[in-house]
Amino acid sequence: MQRTYLVLVLGNTLAASFIWGINTLFLLDAGLTNFEAFAANAFYTVGVLVFEIPTGVVADTLGRRASYLLGSATLALTTALYWLLWVWEAPFAAWAVVSALLGLGFTFFTGAVDAWLVDALEATGFRGSLEQVFGRAQIVGGGAMLAGSVAGGVLAQLVDLGAPMLVRAAILVAMIGVAAALMRDLGFSPDRSEGPIRATRTVLRESWRHGMRSAPVRWLLLASPFTAGVGFYVFYALQPHLLQLWGDESAYSIAGLAAALLSGAAMLGGALAPLVRRWFPRRTSTILLAAVTSALVLVLLGVVQSFWIAVVLVALWGVMSAIDDPVRRAYLNDLIPSKQRATVLSFDSLLGGAGSTAFQPVLGRTADLGGYGASLLVSGALSALAVPFILLSRAQHARADTAQEVTAPAEPGGEADGGPEVEAPPTC
Repeated sequence: MQRTYLVLVLGNTLAASFIWGINTLFLLDAGLTNFEAFAANAFYTVGVLVFEIPTGVVADTLGRRASYLLGSATLALTTALYWLLWVWEAPFAAWAVVSALLGLGFTFFTGAVDAWLVDALEATGFRGSLEQVFGRAQIVGGGAMLAGSVAGGVLAQLVDLGAPMLVRAAILVAMIGVAAALMRDLGFSPDRSEGPIRATRTVLRESWRHGMRSAPVRWLLLASPFTAGVGFYVFYALQPHLLQLWGDESAYSIAGLAAALLSGAAMLGGALAPLVRRWFPRRTSTILLAAVTSALVLVLLGVVQSFWIAVVLVALWGVMSAIDDPVRRAYLNDLIPSKQRATVLSFDSLLGGAGSTAFQPVLGRTADLGGYGASLLVSGALSALAVPFILLSRAQHARADTAQEVTAPAEPGGEADGGPEVEAPPTC
């Protein structure tokens, strides 16, 4: 199960990373302004907001494998459409529509793949640390991101900015075949007894119960708009920002360096996450450390004018984000029951998308008026707003905060919900 999961992470990240290093430049080359480019990205997150819960219901009712296959097919098609818009120099309205459909494709993935893994691990008697599993995925994803982002930047410089889009679409098509052959839903039986509307109501009700009504989950979810939302903007703003600091805005391989740095940081952070987890008895300590450090680094990125100092700061930001990711995912998965896992994880992604939808046009406009440095300063201030919510989640003393192995979540009203402590169930 872990090997299959790592293959999926490898393929997904490789496909996506081919355009990560040049995406903003690709949009600007199509004739969009900074405001329009980041507004197009915001429409992607609008798509996430609109489709996140319905596609989470697909994963919980039709199965995680079906959701993954639908996501791969949707992303392959919309990536090809993105390339066509660039060829046609299409108006902003067309970019907005296709960006929203890209969001639809990604929502089939969010929650479904992690839920598939955790369910399968429980079903096969896994007794290890989720941080270690997610850390390995971070290393594999970082390697794929490093290869893809560098190759995408070089390919854009040797051919054109549209070539990485075509490669991405081809890899996604290949991943449909891989997933069809390797993925099997284990430890989870999709419930197809209800119609789609009634099933949506049922899943939403139960997800609310195990999500927003569970105090440690609720506060962690409410931090997402300020971490994931800001992080989405920063990732793409770093490309043109580093180019400006370098002094040659046509050096696309330097733009790919931002993504390459973050991919190397992801590998290092994934390897360090289990070690850092052993340093801190509580998962929220690691999450809190990452949030505070990331906010400070973004503020520094907004004021430094040295390319090489900025490179070091980008690497630090990437390492802290990569250390945070496996620990946060393990904490959240341990808090959510299996049947609602995919939808609650999708709701987490939805809230991150809501933050991205709200912040990206504002930060893009800030970049138009005051430069990328000013927008990174504002980004640092916004990301710092996540800290109080992490502290509130920590204050609930959930059993998952100190768990070392996969555990079954407590029902709302038990200790995981911030209520009286209950006897720990046996580990899965």
